[in-house]
Amino acid sequence: MFSQQDLVQVARQTMPFGKYQGRVLIDLPEAYLLWFAHEGWPNGNLGLWLQLALEIKINGLEKLVDPLRKPTDKTPDEPKVRIRFDD
Repeated sequence: MFSQQDLVQVARQTMPFGKYQGRVLIDLPEAYLLWFAHEGWPNGNLGLWLQLALEIKINGLEKLVDPLRKPTDKTPDEPKVRIRFDD
């Protein structure tokens, strides 16, 4: 039912409208996703991705989506801790 690309979208796509506009789908509160489940999912891919986000959250699998997120400027290229050896 869901593809690997759907997982990437859940990890990278932002909510286009509403109270949580601009928030990445996997970061939406579970209660908000449950509201959609009760009231009706949006049409198209967005509705499918929101359903997938809810399934991931219900099953406690959010950490599996983390590697699929977009890299950010906060991701360091080098370790921040430097060890200094004095004589």
